[in-house]
Amino acid sequence: MSRAIITAGIDDALHFTETQRKEIIAAYPPHEREARVRGAPSLGSGRIFPVTEESITVDHRDIPPHWPRIIGLDFGWTHPSAAVEVCWDRDVDCVYVTKVHRVSEASPITQAAAIRPWGEHIPIAWPRDGRRETLEGAGVPLAEQYRAQGLNMLYEHAQFEDGSVSVEAGLMEMLTRMETGRFKVFKHLNDWWEEFRLYHRKDGKVVKEGDDLMSATRYAVMMLRHSSTKAFYDSFRRPLVYPDIGIV
Repeated sequence: MSRAIITAGIDDALHFTETQRKEIIAAYPPHEREARVRGAPSLGSGRIFPVTEESITVDHRDIPPHWPRIIGLDFGWTHPSAAVEVCWDRDVDCVYVTKVHRVSEASPITQAAAIRPWGEHIPIAWPRDGRRETLEGAGVPLAEQYRAQGLNMLYEHAQFEDGSVSVEAGLMEMLTRMETGRFKVFKHLNDWWEEFRLYHRKDGKVVKEGDDLMSATRYAVMMLRHSSTKAFYDSFRRPLVYPDIGIV
């Protein structure tokens, strides 16, 4: 038995005139228009990021090498592990979500193999549970297991400059950037958009389901100050050359 999902939006309501359709669309709250007009699934009530997709969507583009980058990594097993690359245009203080990876029941070896081609120089922000040890890792903290696979894990877990780790503060930083045009996401990142549309609160609390890429993005934004370019990374890895001053 096969199943199909059929969506319908206001454009399919041909019994309305073009003028009537425009009036109906204008009456919708901005963050609900994507769902109501095109039939895209979303949770309008309780949405954590009540902004329109159009306001933060951009087409794929080449990222200039002088823009620093950072990766946010959310650990998981039965619920997916997720990684998000964030690039920072410092001239206008705008961040771009440019790559994502999400997978369930994959070891650090497998995940690192997928993330490493993004750039071994890119710093990786990770949550507090990265200090937790796992049976599979023979007592080695998660963050160290990933570091052993050649990933550039930051020396401390994701936190703000004052040392706080508030989820709400991280979400507010992301929302403020979205509302002020300083947060953009590549259009083709379907997994990211799927989570974005369904990310919501229930009884005032963030629903911790299907939020893996959202969490990874938040860690990257929290640690944006540690983002780096390849040129900066290479400058600290060049071999030391001592001058020949005739002393043996």
